[in-house]
Amino acid sequence: MARPPSRRPGINRRAQYSLFASYVVAVAGAAAGLLLVVVAIFDPTGFSALRIAAAEVTRPASVAMKSMVSGVSSIDEVLAAYWRAGSQNVTLRRQVEADRNRIIEAKAIAQENIRLKKLLKLVDEDNSELLTARLISSSATSARRLARLNAGSWQGVRTGMPVRAPEGLIGRVHSVTPNSSDVLLLTDTSNIVPVRRASDNIPAISTGLGDGSLEIRALTAGRNPFKPGDLLVTSGTGGVYQPNIPVAVIVRAQGEIAYGVPLANPARVDAVVVERVFEEAVTPPGPAATPVAAQDNAANGAAPAP
Repeated sequence: MARPPSRRPGINRRAQYSLFASYVVAVAGAAAGLLLVVVAIFDPTGFSALRIAAAEVTRPASVAMKSMVSGVSSIDEVLAAYWRAGSQNVTLRRQVEADRNRIIEAKAIAQENIRLKKLLKLVDEDNSELLTARLISSSATSARRLARLNAGSWQGVRTGMPVRAPEGLIGRVHSVTPNSSDVLLLTDTSNIVPVRRASDNIPAISTGLGDGSLEIRALTAGRNPFKPGDLLVTSGTGGVYQPNIPVAVIVRAQGEIAYGVPLANPARVDAVVVERVFEEAVTPPGPAATPVAAQDNAANGAAPAP
């Protein structure tokens, strides 16, 4: 038969002293609690003084525990904010870049409108946009800087059409197949784009260097007018690119040559816009011959207009 458990600690004096001390503490606590109850019943004023004194004594410990609890409860918020800080910074930078490009384009459009209305008397209608497509690949192993577009001749794309993104100019169509086409990027060494400085319309020529940067040469004689931070947009000269498309920002000036980087990075661009050649978009078709004029020409024996 198993021996019944005994609450006695045996002959261990340390255990006996510990058990005795716990009994003493328990009895003292009960006595103190009973004394406080008696004081609270028969002497409320004295009990209030005791409560105030206890609150003052324990206030530092209460403040420290409150700060510790608040810190522990806010750890998850701090960690979540730190985790989201990177993505929030990227989003804010992209938003700042998009707003900057819109401001640049708006200022350039205002200046160009004033200049064109005074010199060329062109209308404000823009019929250059043809379709929206996506960049699906690029020629990383080729010496040429090309990107593949998922639209071709069946969608109306033709060689030479400009291709742009919301951030700025990408390049122009180089070759076309039925359902895809190759885009010659700005950074290709054979891509030459007439540009101008957005602030004061100083004309220049942009040429790709094949390494992701552009070479900018001013058309004006004299010293190099460009400096780091200058923004370049298309000038419309040549009739291929419509004016005021953001192109590049100057990062370095050396001698008579300035170097810039494109505002639109093809590696980060997904959707692009294929535009009609600027000269075709702004040149209205010739007036068609009226039936009366055709009858007069036939009566006079004149050949009809082609």
